[in-house]
Amino acid sequence: MRTLILAAVAAVLATPAAAQTPQAGPSAAVRAMAAGYKALTVCSALKTAEAAGGTRTLESVEANELVGVYPEIDGLVRQMPVEIFPARVAVAWDEAMPPRSAVWTLGGGCRIMPVGWTGEQIAILPPRRPADRPLPPGEAADAAALEPVFRRASMGGFGDGSNTTALLVLRDGRLVSEWYAQGFGPNTPQRTWSVGKSIAGTLIGAAVQRGEVDVNAPAAIADWSREGDPRAVITIDQLMRMVSGLTSDTAGNRTDALYFGGVGVDEQATTWPLITRPGSQFRYANNDTLLAVLAIAPTFAQHPPAELFRRLGMNDTWAETDWRGNYMLSSQVWTTARDLARFGQLYLDDGMAGGERVLPEGWLAHVSAPSGPQPSSGPQGYGATFWLMNRSNGVPTDTISANGNRGQYVIIVPSRNIVIVRRGEDATGRRFDPVEFTREVLAALD
Repeated sequence: MRTLILAAVAAVLATPAAAQTPQAGPSAAVRAMAAGYKALTVCSALKTAEAAGGTRTLESVEANELVGVYPEIDGLVRQMPVEIFPARVAVAWDEAMPPRSAVWTLGGGCRIMPVGWTGEQIAILPPRRPADRPLPPGEAADAAALEPVFRRASMGGFGDGSNTTALLVLRDGRLVSEWYAQGFGPNTPQRTWSVGKSIAGTLIGAAVQRGEVDVNAPAAIADWSREGDPRAVITIDQLMRMVSGLTSDTAGNRTDALYFGGVGVDEQATTWPLITRPGSQFRYANNDTLLAVLAIAPTFAQHPPAELFRRLGMNDTWAETDWRGNYMLSSQVWTTARDLARFGQLYLDDGMAGGERVLPEGWLAHVSAPSGPQPSSGPQGYGATFWLMNRSNGVPTDTISANGNRGQYVIIVPSRNIVIVRRGEDATGRRFDPVEFTREVLAALD
């Protein structure tokens, strides 16, 4: 019976709000989603900071991560009471239902549990990570040249009302300059949002290098293996390039039920039908990345994401999973600005790290190639899990970027050997301009 109830709740959470029956006040589904959003965000922010050797306060999270979220839950997220335990965060949302809970797991950050979950959580405290490997310092003259650009960004420049929390520039593998807002620092992980898609593409590349994955082969999705299923021909590369042809209910394919509702990736992401021929139309969708990662999931038993992070020195990075253990690498990664700089440097080093090949030779060219259908407008094209600044005036055409909601950017400029990281907590409707910022950074370093 409990399984049936959870399935029914999951179905409600997966239904767009507009399709639900109108009623006075927010529906149960919306309130449950708001509570899940708050529980997971608070858990991840506080516990990853503790494990990274930094500190976050609930007040800081409420003033940054929990401000200006999706309009339908923004007010609820602000109001709902939160309880913080050693290894769990709970948010009450309904008098007749248990609170929504997010729990800390060793090595996997926090995970949101299903609606109605009342399980016991063993108090596993976040362990301290290995000591951070310092980034070698760059030239003082370069740092001075960047100062006015950083000052403008830190004061809401490059986007009216934007909220910049961290800035960092690497040049020739050296730390030119970094800046952090009050309450943030080198040991403060933040959620990557869709920068996680580019991390997912890197994990796929590492599996290709090990000989475990062929991106041009059909994605091995169990639910598509029945005879006659037309989705069985979709390749991993098509999923990486957002050209799967699968239906998406909204632009960007918001997956709230997966991210905050407690629904498993393998329960919902595999259910979308085809709407166009695979490879014929670009449509940015969270599900495409979730499915690409699900297709390589068998490799994680021997080579989990944490292994790649260790090899790159990304010791303050956590790839989170759903409650069933499926990685949520389209969004749910928490990491620091320095770790994202190390991630970007891997591409400048042609996939080499510590003298060993991590990515196939030429993987940068693969993820940078606009070889499929492209976005119809805007200053950026799309490669394979990376955005391309190949249509951005004043920026070298070989520039690629990993972009995420609320203003997360890792901008990689191979021809200049530069990595630019910008972290933010931009409210809905307040957008930071990464193209203008990149132009200003590069001009300052000329």
